[in-house]
Amino acid sequence: MIVETWPAEAETVERYDGPTFMDAELAPNRSLRNPAFIALMIAITLISFTAGMMFISIGAWPVMPFFGLDAFLIWLAFRISYRDGRAREWVRVDARDIEVTRRHPTGHMRRFRLPTAWVRLNLIDRDEHHAQVALSANGKSLVLGSFLAPQERGEFADALAEAIQSARRAIHPTQDPGGAHASAR
Repeated sequence: MIVETWPAEAETVERYDGPTFMDAELAPNRSLRNPAFIALMIAITLISFTAGMMFISIGAWPVMPFFGLDAFLIWLAFRISYRDGRAREWVRVDARDIEVTRRHPTGHMRRFRLPTAWVRLNLIDRDEHHAQVALSANGKSLVLGSFLAPQERGEFADALAEAIQSARRAIHPTQDPGGAHASAR
């Protein structure tokens, strides 16, 4: 497991004018959209209220508050999940830098800048639940897409590796062998 140690940028640096090899937005998955959440909460509330009224009718009135607490805790868990779903990461790869902008669920933004020429991409335990995509350089690391599903992390790592290689080729194109071409031999 890699521990994130790359420092955030203190100030924004002007972007490189050259071509961009990747400009991706990473966002967490949320399977239940708002209308379905409202329908689910109505169903849970109706079931809890009906079951609570049944217990009141047989004289077990102390059970009713627990049904209300149950519905409230389910609502709270979904609200926390939706709040965490506001997190975003933007990854931009050009010939000079890899720029990562991270927005936390609270809205706080952090920017990271890594040198394209020196960065190393690590994909640890591909397709495992605890898989990690990390960029490392100068003994420091930055973990990307920690909220993605394991398969998505692998796909993102493959795309990022290709973008980094393309950016490096743009900096140092393959050297012309000179002399006669292989087809002329």
